[in-house]
Amino acid sequence: MSQQLFLGRGAIDQHLSLKLANRHGLIAGATGTGKTVSLQILAEGFSEAGVPVFMADVKGDLSGMSQAGVSKDFLEKRAATIGLDDYKYSQYPVVFWDVFGEQGHPVRTTISEMGPILLSRQLGLNDTQEGVLTIAFRLADEDGMLLLDLKDLREMLAFMSENTKDISGRYGNVTTASIGAIQRRLLTLETQGGDKFFGEPALRLQDLMRTTYDGRGQVNILASDKLIRAPQLYATFMLWLMSELFEELPEVGDPEKPKLVFFFDEAHLLFDDAPKHLVDRIAQVVKLIRSKGVGIYFVTQNPLDVPDEVLGQLGNRIQHALRAFTPRDQKAVRVAADTFRANPNLKTAEVITQLGVGEALTSTLGEKGVPGIVERTLIRPPSSRLGPATPDERKATLASSPVGGTYDTTIDRESAYEILQKRRAELEAERAKAEEAATAEKERKEREKAEARARPKASRRQGTTEAFIKSMVRQVGRTLGRELIRGILGSIKR
Repeated sequence: MSQQLFLGRGAIDQHLSLKLANRHGLIAGATGTGKTVSLQILAEGFSEAGVPVFMADVKGDLSGMSQAGVSKDFLEKRAATIGLDDYKYSQYPVVFWDVFGEQGHPVRTTISEMGPILLSRQLGLNDTQEGVLTIAFRLADEDGMLLLDLKDLREMLAFMSENTKDISGRYGNVTTASIGAIQRRLLTLETQGGDKFFGEPALRLQDLMRTTYDGRGQVNILASDKLIRAPQLYATFMLWLMSELFEELPEVGDPEKPKLVFFFDEAHLLFDDAPKHLVDRIAQVVKLIRSKGVGIYFVTQNPLDVPDEVLGQLGNRIQHALRAFTPRDQKAVRVAADTFRANPNLKTAEVITQLGVGEALTSTLGEKGVPGIVERTLIRPPSSRLGPATPDERKATLASSPVGGTYDTTIDRESAYEILQKRRAELEAERAKAEEAATAEKERKEREKAEARARPKASRRQGTTEAFIKSMVRQVGRTLGRELIRGILGSIKR
């Protein structure tokens, strides 16, 4: 019989089989009904079984897993109620991550690793715009230019905008309107912090899949209290990580325990207003990634937040209380009840609205992959701290991190931005040189024309002067002649 995680006690004890943990799961329930605790006890169980975990910490509470729990009467009372005789407090091997690099090691990927298709879908580009973005990646690849961060992609798009005629002749019609639309979408992503997410050093998946010397799985906690306010970036990161796990990990079938378990909190952000082709892509990844030994657990308030094509693949369920105040709430209760294998001793739809804090309806897959009968379950208490770690405790955890120093300093090596900037500078220098030569040539020609115009004027001035002198000489000659004749005639008369 495969190893099992103890979830809590109902009419019978509830366990999650590790061998079937890669068949995915759902943790749902209204705010304040205990979803975070359920997520925490699952993460603890996986870690103790040697399974690495990755999860987003939306409220900051999960950071307390880095610290041992503190004795509290209600925790020990619950442990006693469910017969948890070996209950003890313990801390877990936590590594903190943060897209913004403020509360954990920076998490980055490169534009190239994201790829044009996934990036286009996440930006909500139409088919024409996706084609233009694909051309940008193709141009970079052919010219040996790396697309690492957003400035690389922006520079490549600017280059395409300046050379649309040539590029259109080689790859098909590329318009400045399509390029402008992509640039605007990138600007939105950048304002949400995308400039922090894209870059180097890029995250290596093996750094999420570590185990400690005593065999416990590493608990990777992504600080998401700030990230959740940038929903497009949050969804981009989560979708990228799922896709990377799917693309990079080898096929392992159904292992005795998962290689990694991925918890996706606030899962509705991935699906809100998502186009159908994006939902189809997510459903495909969820369906196929289990053969890579990865389990994905969606955490959300309402089962209706998860599309049917995804919801149908989530075999392990923990359903906390739902409120039925509105027609949509009532529909959610019916949907949640209908997804469970009926228990003749429970009216599931009624029980969902009556569950107390820390209670849940649970159904997990049996040894042959058959869903278990739904049971009303009192969830076991966590061993690690309920509530957040202090800033000093977080700092101490980071200081002893097994990946300390690996990702903390940004690397900005030569890539498309630097290459295209250099080419633009060289082109500008050539243009300036050509313009300078053209100006010099123009000035030379103008000078020659001026000299040519000046020479005839000088000749005319010289001819006029000579004529004047000759005229004066003739006039003087005539005057002298007359005076001489008068003198001679006068002397004769006398």
